[in-house]
Amino acid sequence: MSALSSLDAARAAVDALLAGGVRCVVVCPGSRSAPLAYALAEAEGRGHLELVVRVDERVGAFTALGAALSSGRPAAVATTSGTAVGNLLPAVMEANHAEVPLVVLSADRPEELHGTGANQTTEQFDLFGEHVRFATSVAAGASPSSSVRTALSAATGALEGIPAGPVQLNLCFRDPLVPEPGWEPPAGGGWEPPPFQPYAYRRPPVAALGGLPPRRTVVLAGHGAGPLAEAFAAAHGLPLLAEPSSNARFGGHAVGPYRLLLDGHPGLRIERVVLFGRPTLSRPVTALLARDGVQTALYHPRPVAWFREGRRRERLVDDLDILSGFAGRGAEGWLDSWLLAGAAAQEAVDRIVGGPGAPLTGPRLAQLVWESARGQLLLGSSNGIRDVDLAAAPPPQPAARVFANRGLSGIDGTISTATGLWLGRRTETTAFLGDLTFLHDTGGLLLGDGEAEPDLRAVVLNDAGGAIFGLLEHGRVGDPALPGAAAAVERLFGTPHRADLRALAAAYGVRHTLVRTAAEASAALGAPRRRGREIIEARVDRASLRDLHERIRLAVGRAVSPN
Repeated sequence: MSALSSLDAARAAVDALLAGGVRCVVVCPGSRSAPLAYALAEAEGRGHLELVVRVDERVGAFTALGAALSSGRPAAVATTSGTAVGNLLPAVMEANHAEVPLVVLSADRPEELHGTGANQTTEQFDLFGEHVRFATSVAAGASPSSSVRTALSAATGALEGIPAGPVQLNLCFRDPLVPEPGWEPPAGGGWEPPPFQPYAYRRPPVAALGGLPPRRTVVLAGHGAGPLAEAFAAAHGLPLLAEPSSNARFGGHAVGPYRLLLDGHPGLRIERVVLFGRPTLSRPVTALLARDGVQTALYHPRPVAWFREGRRRERLVDDLDILSGFAGRGAEGWLDSWLLAGAAAQEAVDRIVGGPGAPLTGPRLAQLVWESARGQLLLGSSNGIRDVDLAAAPPPQPAARVFANRGLSGIDGTISTATGLWLGRRTETTAFLGDLTFLHDTGGLLLGDGEAEPDLRAVVLNDAGGAIFGLLEHGRVGDPALPGAAAAVERLFGTPHRADLRALAAAYGVRHTLVRTAAEASAALGAPRRRGREIIEARVDRASLRDLHERIRLAVGRAVSPN
């Protein structure tokens, strides 16, 4: 069989990607990957896929990750050789632990150039190691079709016993890397984006079994649990403790400030925990799952990437009927005790963070974002998602689908992920993130001329540094009574800065609004959405954040246990 030209090999790869359901590919510019770029431009011209161009490979990878998250389809990122491939590693790692079907198309030099000192040549096949479900290198001139089909099966979880996740196709190309003279992409009208798709909640059916024993069980919904957790709690008459990115934090059984109620309040002593999804946010939840005398079960119907079997304490259950037998039904007064305590705790939180004269804080801004978001909501790692978990009351029905990069909980790539979320669904998207998370990915604001601009609102809690560390044990090390320690902790962990977010927004052509009070934040978030991108910067002080959390804890304790 004669060898394929580089462009024909790239066309075969693109055809196989299309056959496997890929509809969004992010391309980062480069010479060795040029055959892929030309082949993708042809496919876009025929209306077969959306081609997105990004300068920064890390931005491109997180953009593709976001598109895969929201669309439910595999999405790809294509790069040239060398360090370009290395820049994909953070997104690949996140996709691994979060089970996202991210397809890496890394262009490479042909075998005869390896080991010769050829420019931009390194060992990039299997660069991502165990972070990918499948990796292969396709020799220059060979057809990549079979390898692409295998990769997509692995990426989407179609291979038995392997969860969905990222894959790498290392495609080697020889010169010539350009089409024949006179080449033009098809002019058939191009890619048509999917229509606007508002979020629609559909409750999964769950029927409680008859004759279940009464038990003091709670349903804990971690990241990615989905609405099944809410339906299970409702069917069994059990309190629901749901993290924001579980997409189960709603309904009449959900307890908002649950983590403040897990330290042994009278009447709330838990005997059993049914866990859906992955708990990632708080130490009280970690302590509950490790508590002596508390039996735990994890709903585990399929392989997952976030733990290895035998490494967690919970009993693994793959059948909902068996899980029902473990959970039982709520003992008499059990659900009411939790709901009453949750209402009292929520009122105490609201009084502290939203009372008359209260300054704008992270928890108050989190409440406002949670109440106003529609369509898609991305919660950045660090304090933002924890502030929602602490202070945001569960609604009767969800108004937005919630996302978060909780695979590894990094702050990198958050703006790019939010842009990808919009690309995958074409529905209004809100991102709630801290200033360091924002600054870590300002390159994600760069859009080339002609690239689609997302309808994205980024709400940035700007406290001029890393406030989360002040709430951890480092906050005790940095005692103001010890000036040297306080200065060291502030420099090493607080990482103070004076970045001008308004100027950054202007540089990238993004609208900017500065708010300093809760009333201003409420007005900005309540204003009608305009097409395009906007940044709402909420400037707050983090000096008293540790004290604020202590006041919330004490207020909730008094409200729930007044004696």
